[in-house]
Order: sequence, then structure tokens, then C-alpha cells
Amino acid sequence: MKRTTGIKSTADRARPGHRRARARALFAVLVLLAATSASVAAAHDGPGRHGASGPLGVTAVTSKTPRSARVGALFGADKAGDLAGNHFCTASVVHSPRRNLVVTAAHCLSGDSGLVFVPGYRDGRAPYGVWTVERRFLPDDWSAHQDEDSDMAFAVVAPQGRKGVEDVVGANRFVTGASTGATTVTVTGYPDSLEVPISCTNRPQAHSGTQQRIDCPEFTGGTSGSPWINEHQEVVGVLGGHEAGGSTADTSYSVVLGAGAAELYKHASADP
Repeated sequence: MKRTTGIKSTADRARPGHRRARARALFAVLVLLAATSASVAAAHDGPGRHGASGPLGVTAVTSKTPRSARVGALFGADKAGDLAGNHFCTASVVHSPRRNLVVTAAHCLSGDSGLVFVPGYRDGRAPYGVWTVERRFLPDDWSAHQDEDSDMAFAVVAPQGRKGVEDVVGANRFVTGASTGATTVTVTGYPDSLEVPISCTNRPQAHSGTQQRIDCPEFTGGTSGSPWINEHQEVVGVLGGHEAGGSTADTSYSVVLGAGAAELYKHASADP
């Protein structure tokens, strides 16, 4: 089940989004969960279990913070002037020398249709601008035969004036070789049925030698590419991989970021 929306302007994104009729009910549940999570977090004197604040495995609407602005939604370039309801995947800004790099799932960047990235997207608005994807960097094993163990990729976005996207919203570090489950991670993404991002914190588990999994509810279509950010503000996973992200909305997957991911990052971050 690809965690992407079926957008006509992008290629090979066949999985249809969940019905919009669910959006209001889901939004109401998530708002309630956000309030509950905030109450639980406030009751703690410090970080919660395993260093996470609030309950684990609970999904809620993401708070507006400088760090959450580093996560955004992907759109077809033909929707740049009509954002509401048209996002199909999630991506996030990662640190690079040229300050112009985002990471997402490889299946979000397949095809040759134009794309734009909108960090901090909410309710049809682009508070930090609309950034054009200039170049894409996909693993060879994905390009050759869509190997699920290679389902992560980078996109270089064009500068605006003299600023790169990282200059505007900051970035998380992209880290390879981290042990699965060494810390909790927070997954943040954009379900196609909502116009706001959602987040969930939990401890990942190994699914195989090349895949990791996390139990977080309501990560439906549109959340492919969601970053898994650990307690050190490092991206240690990207929602995708096994079954293009998972066959149910409550368990999500990521490739284990190893030597191949490190080499791809090196190549993408050196792009002129």
C-alpha cells in the first residue's frame, strides 16, 4: 500500500487517497489526542519515558514550531498555485553544504513530472514559500527495479534569491548507521485527508536486516517520505520501504539507512 495520493500530474502514484469524508472525523480525533498529549506532557517534570515527552504511540496534530517547519509536503508543479488538497507525499529538509536538500521516499520522486516542496504547509498556505525541485537523486537499485530496500531519495530545491531552503527553516542532520531503536523517534507527515501534519513518537523495531518498523496510528496515504527524527534532531529513517511504507495505517516502515544511503547523501549534497 503506497502511502501516496493518486495525483494525475505525477507518475506511478497509483494508490488512491483515503476518502475525504474521513477527514473531519480524523481531524477531530487528532485534535483531541493533541490536547491529551499536551496534558500528559505538562504533568511530567522532564522528558517522558525513553526521553520522549508525552505518551508513546499516540498520533496528534503537529504543533507549529521552528523545528516542525522543516517538514513539508510535496505537490505537482502544476498545483503550485492551488495547494489546498493537492499534496501527495511528505519530505523534510536535511543539512547540506549548499543548504538546498530535502529527503523523502524514492517512490515519491519516481517519474519525471515537475514537483514543488512546501515546508511547514498548513491549510492551503505556504508560510515559508514554495520551492521548486531542480534535481532528484535516487538509488540505482530503486531506479533499476524499485528495490524496497532502496526506497529513500533526495531532492535539490532551487534557491529563492540568495537563500536556500535551509536558510529559511533550518534542517535536521541526516545520519546513517544508527542502531534501530537506540532512541525513540518522532514521525511527522501529511495524510492526504488532512491539511495539517501529524506526528507520533515511539521506539522503532527491527523488521529485518534492511528494514525497520514503528507502530503509530493513522499514517495513511500521503505520509510516504515522513522523516523519523530521533532525540538528537537527526533523521534516522524515512517512511517507505517495505510495502512502500506499510499495508496498514498503524504500522509504518523505513529502510535502514546504511552505506548506500550515505553514498547517495554524499552525491546529492555535493551537487552544484
